[in-house]
Amino acid sequence: MLANLPLYLTFLATTVGLLAVAMAAYVMITPYKEIALIRQGNSAAAYSLGGTSIGMAVVLFSTASGTFEVTELAVWGAIGLVGQLFMFGVVSVLLPGLRQGIENDKASYGITLGMLSIAMGILNAGALSS
Repeated sequence: MLANLPLYLTFLATTVGLLAVAMAAYVMITPYKEIALIRQGNSAAAYSLGGTSIGMAVVLFSTASGTFEVTELAVWGAIGLVGQLFMFGVVSVLLPGLRQGIENDKASYGITLGMLSIAMGILNAGALSS
């Protein structure tokens, strides 16, 4: 059983690292400062970023559970990030005032973006498992 510990630790470190990189890229690309807003108590930003992180984690989980290759995990993790950015673009079109909605702490904007980001993660995970 402990023979798999090195592989487990490698995959855990890789998925945590990929999640951190993906979230850093996401917050750099979005037009508002999620971390600063969250520190100020902005719930909409927290819902949005939380949903995106769950969506990314679902993609990374699906990939990690289906491969033994760290390179494959990294490639599909990057594709998962593209899916999250795509969903951000879709929601930005559907809700033209998204930036202002998040910055003004309109929870409905954050929840909508967060839930659709989770949905995108689930759809990506499903596509990866086929």
